[in-house]
Amino acid sequence: MELQLIEVYIPAHRFERFLEEVEEYHVIEKWYTKISEEEQLVKILIEKKYAEEILDFLEVNDRGQENIRALLYNISTYVPRIEIDEEEDETEDSEEKQQEITRASRHELYNVVQSSSTSSVNYLWMLLLSSVVATAGIVKDSPAIVIGAMVIAPLIGPFTALAFAATLGDYNLMKKSILTCLYGLAIPVGIAIIFGLIFPLPVNSDEFLARTNIELMDIVVALAAGTAGAMSFAKRVSEALVGVMVSVALLPPAVVLGMMLGALEFQQSLTPLILLMVNISAILFSAIVVFWTSGIEPVNWSEIQVAHTSKTYALIFVSSVIIILAVMIIIIQF
Repeated sequence: MELQLIEVYIPAHRFERFLEEVEEYHVIEKWYTKISEEEQLVKILIEKKYAEEILDFLEVNDRGQENIRALLYNISTYVPRIEIDEEEDETEDSEEKQQEITRASRHELYNVVQSSSTSSVNYLWMLLLSSVVATAGIVKDSPAIVIGAMVIAPLIGPFTALAFAATLGDYNLMKKSILTCLYGLAIPVGIAIIFGLIFPLPVNSDEFLARTNIELMDIVVALAAGTAGAMSFAKRVSEALVGVMVSVALLPPAVVLGMMLGALEFQQSLTPLILLMVNISAILFSAIVVFWTSGIEPVNWSEIQVAHTSKTYALIFVSSVIIILAVMIIIIQF
């Protein structure tokens, strides 16, 4: 059982009514402390799967009241140990069971996404270094070096943020995420172009040749990578290893594309370009589907309509791109 603690700083005049209202939710324990004559602090211990409903309640019912603030904490342990009521657990409907295994609260995820959508100095440096390492690994035909580049490549963040923004219909967040994604692809392509201008193509490298061949199976791999990345993000578990899988689908094709452009092999560069576009589209498609099916959406009616339109059009667009590219792959193969 994963536990979280919500601290709510609430005006004194709202305190009694808040205690009555919060009883309607799945609260394990609550404590309250008087901070001053004007403000009370209420601490609410809950299961992680129920955090979003209380945060939604605060967002909807207390919007515009600047004096109400809420903080969310993850709890590693709690004494005394909480016993699970098996009878109550058996009576939960399927939707509640699904929420238990899918994700953290939308508010917690949004906070993480905002930082992932911004191209910070650390992001650019890690991207630059991973691009150099990936280029060296492909040239030296060293899978170990290429995988090492994938470990430090920060590409899972902005692409996950883009899918999350499309699911919520947050167009400002979407613009920032797109810009960060473009940085994430332009830097490795640019570095590889410089290499392709100076050095001959590593045509004897298996790592290089692997990105000059494309099959329908590459779409399946990219879909799996996007699904794994979105699930690890939604559940707030370690994204490091899953990030390697996402980076493998994006960084090496971008490097090979850049090498071919630098060597002026424009016709040959079509294959890694298609591979890169397939991987991007499949990752975004699967991530949006994961976020949609896990119930991530705003709470206000008008925002729900915008979100529904946004994710519908996003899915139609990326699925159309995947279908077109799949047809191109079949044509190339035959």
